[in-house]
Amino acid sequence: MGRKVVRYAVGAVALWIVVLVIFGFLYGGRAGDKVASRVGDSLAATVTVEDSNLALVRGHLELTGIAVRKDDVGHLSIDIGDIRCDLPPLGLALIDRECRDLVIDKVRLEVSTLAVFKFKKPKRKPFRVRRVEINDAVLAFSPTAFLPELGKIEIAVEYVEAGPTVFKTPMSWIFSMKELRATLTLPANIVMTLHYKDGVLRAAGGVFGSTPVELPFSIPITAEGDDAQIEIKKLVQLGKQLAEELVEKRAKDWLRSKLPAELPF
Repeated sequence: MGRKVVRYAVGAVALWIVVLVIFGFLYGGRAGDKVASRVGDSLAATVTVEDSNLALVRGHLELTGIAVRKDDVGHLSIDIGDIRCDLPPLGLALIDRECRDLVIDKVRLEVSTLAVFKFKKPKRKPFRVRRVEINDAVLAFSPTAFLPELGKIEIAVEYVEAGPTVFKTPMSWIFSMKELRATLTLPANIVMTLHYKDGVLRAAGGVFGSTPVELPFSIPITAEGDDAQIEIKKLVQLGKQLAEELVEKRAKDWLRSKLPAELPF
């Protein structure tokens, strides 16, 4: 009797795994189409996915060759080499669809104006993930995007790790960022390296010289009720605040280095 129960149990598990494999094979392409549809509706943009793979047994969804294009009020271009979303294994993703780890590789983003981030009110709830990792991303912002008098800004991101994130915009991960290693390029070939971790931002190169400037920096909190437009406004304000505080910190460090340690009297 006991052996029969074991055989039935093993057979049921094997059958369930076969069903999941077939289901993943049949609906893997549809999963990519659904993601493209949700992103396209939110951004009012054209989104294509080259290939998608849904593995319900191991628990992951992988998308390759994602392209986002928008050219109405301005130019928005996003190309992503690979996105991997870790889901609960053994078919539990059919019930619990929240992404555990979201790993994004080879991102190229170009923005001509902030007007392209005028999002539509989403028909469905935004994506929620527990952890975000980004590798090899280049974010390019044209002069009109932030400060016309400054010129083009390019951020080459080597690595980013962020905590729980609700993706209301492609940049929502910044609000839960834990670590950042990047290079910032400004006009006139001004290049700075940036490293953020444990609430401290370190900047070196360019106007800051070879000695890193360290600045305690708090990332603003985004509220549950904030929509995409509010998040973008907070990010712009964050960038301006960061620039001002870095320059102020550098000026203070320079002044301290010029003052004598002790008075001569």
